[in-house]
Amino acid sequence: MPRGCLVADFRLETQRLVLRSWREDDRAPFAAMSADPEVMATLSPVMSRAQADALVDRVAAKEAADGYTFWALERRSDAQFIGWCGVIRGDMPPIDGKAEIGWRLARHAWGYGYATEAARGTLRWLFANLADDAALAITHTGNHRSRAVMERLGMVHRTALDFAHPKLALTDPLRPHVTYVLERAGWDGAG
Repeated sequence: MPRGCLVADFRLETQRLVLRSWREDDRAPFAAMSADPEVMATLSPVMSRAQADALVDRVAAKEAADGYTFWALERRSDAQFIGWCGVIRGDMPPIDGKAEIGWRLARHAWGYGYATEAARGTLRWLFANLADDAALAITHTGNHRSRAVMERLGMVHRTALDFAHPKLALTDPLRPHVTYVLERAGWDGAG
């Protein structure tokens, strides 16, 4: 999707947050977040502005194609962009084609429960709107913050689905990944 074509109109509200389609004015704060070494420590190398813009274009294209994505995330109280959260189709084994939930928050938004709240909203949306029997989440083995969110959501670590991330170099220390699963049957609607 070329720059300037962020046109979808999704909006999902939780108590304190809004998950919504991407806007052009999200690019700068997303790029700043993606250039923060602390934010990216367990995700990937820090990103340049061009790399961050390309990622926004990819997730916006996913929304245009599928109707859902990792949506922009903002606080309701001040409409400040604080990251992303949502659902995409996994694109590598063991999550290929499965509903993958994910989040990334700016450092200033850590420690307030926003990731858990946004992910619960995403799960409610996913189980109400998609036919998947489960939601999956992946992260680097050492990403204890995200793993704690997964556990608060009631997700279960499935060691048989752990994997070496195929898009990372063999020597990349971020390559070992864990997989967590939440079965639809185990979802109580509240998370």
